[in-house]
Amino acid sequence: MLNVVALMGRLVADPELRQTPNGVSVITFTVAVDRNYSRDRERQTDFIDVVAWRQTGEFVSKYFHKGSMMVVSGRLQMRDWTDKDGNKRTSAEVVADNVYFGE
Repeated sequence: MLNVVALMGRLVADPELRQTPNGVSVITFTVAVDRNYSRDRERQTDFIDVVAWRQTGEFVSKYFHKGSMMVVSGRLQMRDWTDKDGNKRTSAEVVADNVYFGE
């Protein structure tokens, strides 16, 4: 089986590094990725949530800021959670293995 994701886009907001109770670094951020133009030539953008752990998260926190172009490679992960009203939700996010500077 294969689960590989590669994205190139711009960072939507400044990332903020956090630590788990066990001291593991983690960062979540959103990447804006442009899609090919549709028939009516209107630009479309997808906003994709990404999570990076340990050294990868520390690297993102140190070198990237809002508007930075980045390349992310990793895997797609589905996560089930319950909202404040008790409704079950599912979210898709990319778990980053590598993050590179984009041009």
